[in-house]
Amino acid sequence: MKSKPHFLSCCIYFCFFSTMISSAQNFVNPILAGFYPDPSICRAGNDYYIVTSSFAYFPGLPVFHSKDLLNWQQVGAALNRPEQLNLDGAGVSRGLFAPSIAYHKGVFYIVCTLVDNGGNFVITAADPKGPWSQPVWLPEIDGIDPSIFFDENDRTWIVYNSNPPENKSAYDGHRTIRTNELDIKQLKIISENKIIVNGGTDITKKPIWIEAPHLLKKDGWYYLICAEGGTGYDHSEVVFRSKSVDGPFVPYEKNPILSQRHLDPARKNPITTAGHADMVETPDGKWFAVFLACRPYEGDYYNIGRETFMAPVQWKDGWPIINPDHAMIQYTYPIISTVDKAIERLNGNYLFKDDFKTNKLSPRYSFLRTVRENWYNVDKGNLTLKLRPQTCSGKENPSFVGFRQPHLKGHASTAIWFAATASNEKAGLLVFQSEQHYYFLCQSLANGKPVVQLYKGTGNKSNATAAILMTSMAVKLKKDNELLLKITANGDTYSFFYATQPSDWKLLKANADAKFLSTKEAGGFVGCMYAMYATSDGLPTNAQASYHWFECMNEDDVYKLP
Repeated sequence: MKSKPHFLSCCIYFCFFSTMISSAQNFVNPILAGFYPDPSICRAGNDYYIVTSSFAYFPGLPVFHSKDLLNWQQVGAALNRPEQLNLDGAGVSRGLFAPSIAYHKGVFYIVCTLVDNGGNFVITAADPKGPWSQPVWLPEIDGIDPSIFFDENDRTWIVYNSNPPENKSAYDGHRTIRTNELDIKQLKIISENKIIVNGGTDITKKPIWIEAPHLLKKDGWYYLICAEGGTGYDHSEVVFRSKSVDGPFVPYEKNPILSQRHLDPARKNPITTAGHADMVETPDGKWFAVFLACRPYEGDYYNIGRETFMAPVQWKDGWPIINPDHAMIQYTYPIISTVDKAIERLNGNYLFKDDFKTNKLSPRYSFLRTVRENWYNVDKGNLTLKLRPQTCSGKENPSFVGFRQPHLKGHASTAIWFAATASNEKAGLLVFQSEQHYYFLCQSLANGKPVVQLYKGTGNKSNATAAILMTSMAVKLKKDNELLLKITANGDTYSFFYATQPSDWKLLKANADAKFLSTKEAGGFVGCMYAMYATSDGLPTNAQASYHWFECMNEDDVYKLP
């Protein structure tokens, strides 16, 4: 009899504990799946905003919003007008590097570097959704990865990665972190630069590529967090602190505060190359860091590029530690919030389906370089692309509407209406990493008959002519000429399908080499894009291709685990 109250209390405790577990929420890493590298975060009241690098894609600098750090939506892009952003002639991994976003007294600021074409600049907005101002150029800032810091007395600094002292490198990868004071009203530099870190955490050990600096102030200390070790496998995040914004900045003796380079490369479902972090404090005093990292499918091979991850931050003995309770970055962490099922997902396994019923494109699409003419149209369930001479192998703006490949496994598919009149006219679905590294599944004409073809980029900068891998037999299209195309990703392979009616997929090529599109082989700083793409391959034409829908479905095993 005495055991019954004990049994009852255990049941009550178990039910209460079970309710807590069932109502608990977790955010899922990466929080922005697909190539969204170099994240910067800020908070304005109860709203959080992230901005990431976009390189030669337009619009530039995608902006994401959340009220709880769990549910994220893209609300626009900071550089969405041609007069703001000139990407003409930029290689796909050039353009916009490493932005930083900040909020101060009712105004949002982004500082960034447009490499090869203007350098460092600042833009402002009253609302992160836009409109954002024209860039104000900062020619005195000689470097990359700028961020902006507002001190308590309203003095403002730009902190950035720059050349070694007197432009004399003591070793390969020798860089400095410098500051310049900014007149926030005039948006002008008003001081000479000052070196606050030379080389990195310990210059006697020849640390490489100190970069991505962010300043913050807490409990009377100025903290400087930076990436170190390069953006590859040895990437890390380190921290320094000082009692003065001018330094001297002393490195934390237990640096790095985030890295995955010391872990077993053979671990299951690895997350690698972590670094380039920024931190934010919640209204209730909790801290989180966003940072870039990668999900390889084998060794150091990954196609989806560097993505935005998040982890909690714990302050210990006056120093911040990212991911304090784990050696490995986790795919999920607990957070007090509720998943909003009404918004599009940006992470985990999700289905993105667009039937083009609105009169403008989703902000999740990107173009290659600045769009200066009206070569596409969205109307009544169709996305229509003009075929133009520009190709994805060049450095102009082709008829290309891209969507980031978000996971290692999944597919992208589309339905296209297109009637080629010559063999140079091609329209279809592309998986694209760079000007020389891509696969193009397309409808065209051969011997006067419609065919499905698969092209592969040359992998050679000196040769822009893509090679045909496969050509189907003549395809008998239905009356409306609709053709369905699908690319499936499975880690280190892609497979290519076509159909003339739903669910009747025919395999054109299986298990094409995906490593050809990996960062390790293709190089650069971007990840792969699926793209609706049409070209007349250098010749004039009046042809058009209409896409009836586009979908991207993700099926990564790690998100199926219990």
